[in-house]
Amino acid sequence: MLCLAALMTWRASVLTLFPDIFPGPLAHSLAGRALGSNVWSLQTVNIRDFASDRHRTVDDTPFGGGAGMVLRPDVVDAALASVVDDRPLVFLTPRGRPLRQADAARYAAAPGVSLLCGRYEGVDQRVIDARGMEEVSVGDYVLSGGELPALVLLDAAVRLLPGVMGTPDSAADESFSRQLLEYPHYTRPAEWQSRRVPDVLLSGRHAAIAAWRQAEAERVTRERRPDLWQAHMVASPAAEP
Repeated sequence: MLCLAALMTWRASVLTLFPDIFPGPLAHSLAGRALGSNVWSLQTVNIRDFASDRHRTVDDTPFGGGAGMVLRPDVVDAALASVVDDRPLVFLTPRGRPLRQADAARYAAAPGVSLLCGRYEGVDQRVIDARGMEEVSVGDYVLSGGELPALVLLDAAVRLLPGVMGTPDSAADESFSRQLLEYPHYTRPAEWQSRRVPDVLLSGRHAAIAAWRQAEAERVTRERRPDLWQAHMVASPAAEP
């Protein structure tokens, strides 16, 4: 018997000054099929609709001086009030903590997520603090706004929803699932431009293939992401140093 949570639609709300950006790439592939099947729903909220003056002003100059404009707390809070419920409330910002695979899994396990996309110099900190928002970054770089990071977060979470991917094992073997990057993949032809697929993958020996994949995942992680490798070593002390 399916649990009630598995039958409920996962709900995403995105607060933005540019609602036409959505669903964008989320209308295609796995996320798009799941959206069309009501596995998840997407609501866009135009922050400008909550401005109180005839010019629909959403920003103002920063106290203390400096370049750029800041989104007003009263306007943003009014927009947030239209979506706030039991879902995680996330502000996408370069100053946030890095988005991790574990975060995507946590959001996927929740009833959904509400995402605030910043613009200009950012959002007045008072509304972030008052709403207890999570501040999340998708990388150590600056973009024009939070819309692209919101698409990234949604894609990472939606693909983990029950039934979205073909098999549950797909997520279990992916990069970051065990503090390891994923092992290399190969397909036909067995030889291409004088490069052969590793013999072990053609052997049909499942234990040997599993061991090779584990060793390759560890090698790639050790070479490319020493931070992840250290985390893996803590979690799995038996791993080769």
